[in-house]
Amino acid sequence: MKKSQHIFKFEELKVYQKAIDFGEIVHSQVSSFPKIEDYRLSSQFARAADSIAFNIAEGSGSSDASFLNYLRIARDSSKVCVAATTKALLRNYITWEQSEQNRALLVEINKMLSALMKHLRNK
Repeated sequence: MKKSQHIFKFEELKVYQKAIDFGEIVHSQVSSFPKIEDYRLSSQFARAADSIAFNIAEGSGSSDASFLNYLRIARDSSKVCVAATTKALLRNYITWEQSEQNRALLVEINKMLSALMKHLRNK
């Protein structure tokens, strides 16, 4: 993707960039789920994955206390993605390798969110 010359501060956050990447991975995965899952697992999984980056972006311009709340919501969404990954694996919609890739990214995103939250609390 071509890089814009108009950058918002939150776009420089590595955790935001990872969350954007994760959302695109999930989008690709759910596109092959069966039609029956369109308004069930596919929708929930894609919305939760996108919610991680959306909450980081939305909270970034707020006060530290407000940003912390948005980061908590982002972290909660990442936990929904863990459950959705498990469901997708159990239903044979994704491979073991895809599940492990999702889980590794979610662990990394959670660690980054926790570090950012700790930084904001200690300011």
